[in-house]
Parts: sequence; C-alpha cells; structure tokens
Amino acid sequence: MTKLDIRKYGDSILRKKSKEVSTVNDDVKRFAQDMLETMYAAKGLGLAAPQVGVSSRICVIDIDPDKKSPIIMINPKVISGEGKVVDQEGCLSLPELFAEVKRFSNIVAQYTDISGKNKKVEARDLLARAIQHEIDHLDAKIFIDYLPDWKRKNMEKEIKRRKKKGEW
Repeated sequence: MTKLDIRKYGDSILRKKSKEVSTVNDDVKRFAQDMLETMYAAKGLGLAAPQVGVSSRICVIDIDPDKKSPIIMINPKVISGEGKVVDQEGCLSLPELFAEVKRFSNIVAQYTDISGKNKKVEARDLLARAIQHEIDHLDAKIFIDYLPDWKRKNMEKEIKRRKKKGEW
C-alpha cells in the first residue's frame, strides 16, 4: 500500500465533479486501500478521491475510534435525508480549520462496495455527517461552501496567512 499526498484547499481538482467508476477492478481496489492508509495516517474520519488527486467517485470512511470499521464507497449518493443538525466539521484538505455546518442528521445512501455489490446504508449522526461530507467532495463541494460569506472569507484569509508563512 502507498500513502498518497492530500491536496489542500485551492487545488483545482477539489473543484471538479468526479467521474463515475464503471467497474470495480484490481486498480480500484488497490487505490481504495491506499486511500484508507492515507486517511489513517492523517488521522481523518474520511477521504475522497479528489483529495488525493483522482477525479473518481470513490470515498473511504472510518468513524470507529479503533479504526477497525472501514467503509469503501464507490459511486455513492444520498437518496434520502431527514432532520437537521449543526455540528463542527474539519477536513484533511483544510488542516486545523473547523466550522459549524448544518447537515441531515439521518440519511440513506447507496453505493457500490469494494466487491462490486450494490449496498444501501442507513446512517445517523457522525456517520451520516461523514458520508455527506465525502460525497460533497465528489460533487466539487467543500464544507466552507456552506458557511455565510463573511465566515468563508475569514477562513480564506486565514488560509492565505498560513500559505504566506509557509504553514500550508
């Protein structure tokens, strides 16, 4: 397995809608494993393919504190959602930056798993949030897009400040 480089906010691939995966082959399986290794090394809860420079609809998630419950989602989509909750979010592409984001508290999502089988998952709370966050990446959205303009602009100023100081 290979640890991949995580793209930071400002990289153009994060603003491109990802392409559907047509077949789950050995390359897709190997890439998904590399994504998991990268996510675990970065101490993240989720990672989407664009975050490592690949425009494919693949994401990995593991909200288990012991990191023993990975979910690999290929071509995922939320098919229903209900309830709204505001909670803090961060992102591996915006290290050490957090903001309150409103999302569905309960969702149903469908996806193809690593063995090529179609699956459906009912998710609540943190898992629901993580799935929505990663699918947003596949749709070229970043959590700061949900913020009021003034909050997003303040966060972008902080990013520029960090870049100027070589911290980004």
